[in-house]
Amino acid sequence: MDRRYDIDWLRVIAIALLLVYHIAIGFQPWGVFIGFIQNNSSLESIWVPMSMLNVWRIPLLFFVSGMGVYFAIQRRDWKQLLVERSKRILIPFVFGMIAIVPLHIFLWQDYYHQEYSYIFNPAHLWFLGNICIYVLVLSPVFYYLKTNGKFHSALKKLFSHPVGLLAISVPFVIEAVLVQPENFEMYAMTMHGFWLGLVAFFAGFCCVFSGDAFWKTVMNYRYVLLVIALGLYLVRLLHFELKSPDYLMAIESNFWVFTVFGFGHRYLNKPSNVLSYLSQAAYPIYIIHMIFLYLGSVILFGLELSAWYKFLILILFTNIGCYLLYEFVIRRIVFLRPLFGLNPIK
Repeated sequence: MDRRYDIDWLRVIAIALLLVYHIAIGFQPWGVFIGFIQNNSSLESIWVPMSMLNVWRIPLLFFVSGMGVYFAIQRRDWKQLLVERSKRILIPFVFGMIAIVPLHIFLWQDYYHQEYSYIFNPAHLWFLGNICIYVLVLSPVFYYLKTNGKFHSALKKLFSHPVGLLAISVPFVIEAVLVQPENFEMYAMTMHGFWLGLVAFFAGFCCVFSGDAFWKTVMNYRYVLLVIALGLYLVRLLHFELKSPDYLMAIESNFWVFTVFGFGHRYLNKPSNVLSYLSQAAYPIYIIHMIFLYLGSVILFGLELSAWYKFLILILFTNIGCYLLYEFVIRRIVFLRPLFGLNPIK
């Protein structure tokens, strides 16, 4: 089976956007209430583009994760899949809660002069815990569907027409209506995040299982999808002041995801040495990035600099710190590699 370089690129891009998004939270007046170190002056204007990202960046990662399982089961039985996913996801998840998350919580406690305490918490790694559950629950379904010719034919027919994209959005709308999240964009450790992630994970599997049908549709209609997604965002921004009804956010989210898949398939489905490196680095960097984000916040937020300078410097500091730790420590020390989801050195 040919490797899908566009999916690899989208995973890398989504994690890069996650870093910028988390950095932006530190410059919002409510950042401290969700556990981020907060700068003394805000940059509320950057929340306009961040709010556009917020409805699709996490669903995109769940879609991509479901697609990854489809590719994995083509060459593994269910036991091999569970072992492989445990090594790649469960071990880094547990290790991260034990050794990574407490570090940036210590930095938060130090900055706000709180009593030091060791906290065992998923924090930003909640996503990995959800994926572990989805793989365990849905893998029997995936293996059954893998050999179901009727289901494959039905998906192929469905996704051969853009109406199929509306059809796959229906479960997302149902989830939003039934769960009624307090904030649609609040995914971390919420029932909404869990159920939306489950639906997106299954939908990602179905999209790639349909074969070329899905990819041709999103690629051929990518500009139409972009116009609709942008239109829904402008309605949310200008009419609803970023608080449109949940069902409308669910539809907007999916159209952004389909737009990204369409442009990605058209322009990113090609190998490169840069992609080979980044696709390996993205996962460990996702695990460790909060340490450097909080450390940079501790250093910068007390300085007499404009908020914009701090924001840009913090982006550089976080990315450079993550790169150096990955390149010269995590990537090169044999016993650390599996703790961050990397394969052993051959």
